[in-house]
Amino acid sequence: MASVKQIMGTLPTTQKLSSLSSLLISSTKFMQISHNFRNCPFSSYVPRKGRKLLIVKSKSVISEDYYVKQSQPSDVVSFNHNGSSKIKVKVVVTVRNKIKEDLKELIVKRLDNLCDIFGRNVVLQLVSTKIDPRTRGPKKSGEAVLKDWSKKSKLKAEKVNYFTEFMVDSNFGKPGAILVTNKHQQEFYLESITLEGFALGPLHFPCNSWVQSFYDLPTRRIFFHNKPYLPHETPAGLRALREKELKELRGDGKGERKLSDRIYEYDVYNDLGKPDKSSELTRPILGGKAIPYPRRCRTGRPLSVTDPRIETRVEKPLPIYVPRDEQFEEQKSGTFSFCRLRAVLHNILPSLTTNISSKHDFTGFKHLDTLFNEGLILNLDLNDDLVKKLPKFVTKLRTTTQAILKFDTPTIVAKDKLAWMRDDEFARQFLAGVNPLSIERMTCFPPVSKLDPEEHGYVESALNDEHILGHLDGMSVQEALDKNRLYIVDYHDIYLPFLDRINSQDGRKAYATRTVFFLTSAGTLMPIAIELSVSGSNSKSKRVVNPPVNATTNWMWQIAKAHVCANDAGVHQLVQHWLRTHATLEPFILAAHRRLSCMHPIYKLVEPHMRYTLHINALARQNLINCDGVIEDCFTPGKYAMEISAAAYKTWRFDVQDLPSDLIQRGIAVPDSTQPHGLRLLIKDYPYATDGLLIWDAINKWVRDYVTHYYTDPSLVSEDRELQSWYNEAVKVGHADVSDAPWWPILKTPEDLIKILSTLIWLASAQHAALNYGQYPYGGYMPNRPVLMRRLIPNENDPEYVSFLSDPQKYYFTALPGVLQTSKFIAVIDTLSTHSPDEEYLGERPLPSTWTGDPKIIEKFFEFSAEMRKIEEEIERRNNDPSLRNRCGAGIIPYELMAPSSEPGVTCRGVPNSITI
Repeated sequence: MASVKQIMGTLPTTQKLSSLSSLLISSTKFMQISHNFRNCPFSSYVPRKGRKLLIVKSKSVISEDYYVKQSQPSDVVSFNHNGSSKIKVKVVVTVRNKIKEDLKELIVKRLDNLCDIFGRNVVLQLVSTKIDPRTRGPKKSGEAVLKDWSKKSKLKAEKVNYFTEFMVDSNFGKPGAILVTNKHQQEFYLESITLEGFALGPLHFPCNSWVQSFYDLPTRRIFFHNKPYLPHETPAGLRALREKELKELRGDGKGERKLSDRIYEYDVYNDLGKPDKSSELTRPILGGKAIPYPRRCRTGRPLSVTDPRIETRVEKPLPIYVPRDEQFEEQKSGTFSFCRLRAVLHNILPSLTTNISSKHDFTGFKHLDTLFNEGLILNLDLNDDLVKKLPKFVTKLRTTTQAILKFDTPTIVAKDKLAWMRDDEFARQFLAGVNPLSIERMTCFPPVSKLDPEEHGYVESALNDEHILGHLDGMSVQEALDKNRLYIVDYHDIYLPFLDRINSQDGRKAYATRTVFFLTSAGTLMPIAIELSVSGSNSKSKRVVNPPVNATTNWMWQIAKAHVCANDAGVHQLVQHWLRTHATLEPFILAAHRRLSCMHPIYKLVEPHMRYTLHINALARQNLINCDGVIEDCFTPGKYAMEISAAAYKTWRFDVQDLPSDLIQRGIAVPDSTQPHGLRLLIKDYPYATDGLLIWDAINKWVRDYVTHYYTDPSLVSEDRELQSWYNEAVKVGHADVSDAPWWPILKTPEDLIKILSTLIWLASAQHAALNYGQYPYGGYMPNRPVLMRRLIPNENDPEYVSFLSDPQKYYFTALPGVLQTSKFIAVIDTLSTHSPDEEYLGERPLPSTWTGDPKIIEKFFEFSAEMRKIEEEIERRNNDPSLRNRCGAGIIPYELMAPSSEPGVTCRGVPNSITI
């Protein structure tokens, strides 16, 4: 047998690891790098608490579980009769074990271990990038079986490495894909496959997918090498497999989807109601000409008997279909389940006391505080008779897990118990709170409605100059407008068409509000007038409330602000949060899986920004936005909540969803090439905008570096059939009801692609984070941010006016949600505000070796990651700057919602890569 040196010649010796590029092409001696450390690019980076920084090479830091090897020739073991040699290829397959398995899974696992011994194995086959000249199809190796499955699957480890070997001809070419067949009965999670033995070094195949039993899905799974290819660059041996994989993911649009399926299809929102149960639980279909809306992931469940257009529902705790790889991983699922347990316990206890006391309102601030400093069991003073009614698992927890039944004190009152009552704090939260997207600059006064007067009646504003002149620092109204000192949060047009229906529901009262703010010389906003409308028919249906001058008007003012907050809470949850991030991104995610191969460089770019979104959206349809769900129960619009969201979709535009365009559209910024980011902010201390622009620019630069690396010729964008198919389908099918709108960006050049991708990544990461992770810190204390109001402000001739005068504070609490609604709502937003331990934050990625084989792109990503660390430091500096009064000062919550990193839990900070909750 010829020696390696005779056959292969002398290969380069070990290269010094002076840069990441040289590091990635080196291979045979192992040097294991940190296990407890995420991707962190530069030696100047200070690891977050609980993490270790072990290895720094030049200016590159390598991630957990990464192995550096030095190049050596392959093992040539024999020759064929035609003179070609055989190469022994060693295969390492990493499988992720479940930490907790139920009885059924354990039984099936033991059966699989037994069957594995008798030949029902996990089988692999290599596919070359070359075409086999004999078959004119992809060149394939023989099959190989994973060794020692029955022994190693018993290991109590998170990850297990299995091994096998292939013998391939030396002219086999570079393996570009691996076919995997699971002949066991149970699925398993395949994380990665690594091939060793080829002269070009180890080859990595990122998998990160559940491999179903061949008896459930009779097809071999395809996993591709981590080298990205544009469609026209695809090696001949992989072209058919690339098309086959995409075709399988698209499905046929027929039948009910099984939980094990990996099929991505579109459907309308026809699963929110339960007409078969009650006509009161009927909800309109969202999506179509009647009510335009984005599309959701199809499940194909049976249709209802009462209305065959409506899909039947799957109620919790039964799982709802999402493609198998989109489902929560075990750690995420565990965190979500624990939070759900807390929510259940918080809701069981108040509901069991409904027959004990007819009064279910908070009696005052001390009563409200017991939710946080005593817990629900102590708060409700449960007697022995009531304890007997509790489920057994609750009574067992009573003495041992009191913390589960008690809410943490929300940040808004932890620093200053009375901060929520101050007008400057009320205004500040429109710049640095949960919903910083509704504030607009006023260009005219009084404000003008865009509603049709013939349809909605008299819609002229009740505001006039006299209402605000005394609050303008001596300026006239026109001077204040000209100097950009007047701002407004205007919910008049979005609520007015629904007011009569909202107010006809029991226990719900709403106004359509407008709130006018004055920008002070200190750079802060002050509310100077609130307009409250109950209908558009005449001027008597509107009233204006100004800041208080005495104790009576103070409580009227507080109730007026509470109604503004209730309007804002509805718009925030239904429009800014759900519609503008969750719902409108789902079609782009579905289209990406259906039309972009996992080999496509753009798919590799956006993949981490799609994680968990389909699953959390499905859970929202099951528990939150459905009939009788949390949104309908806890928010003022009630059963009309999703119709308000759909009404907002009619004015939604994708081309202004990026941060700079949004700020310009709202009049908060004007283009200015001399300023950082090309914009001049008219409210200089606007934390959401100032921090957001840092992240937007970093995302835009990273995407630009990435796109221009692969699309070296501008014509490649328009010629990329997968890319064009993705965007066209997302618009024409996923957003079919508005697909003909002229504002959709075209996709012809790299610049077009950069803007579209930057917008999508911004929405999935920073935009969603800014709207989501402050919900409990700000909204957990109901007086700061009521989501539902039960009473209007009484007029002098109303019977309620006397009771209001006699005890305005008591009246105020009867206008807020009661104990049960409050506890239910804050239990839910506690869950929504929680970061899971497995969260991946902006600037973090899976291992470079399993993500991409392009060292230049990894270097660029490390630059982006380093920029995230710099932004985090800049945000910390700003939060300590006393001149920035909207983020620093006594009782002020620092603005950290755009700070990229976070620890697990409710932290009011952290920007995950994707919408994960």
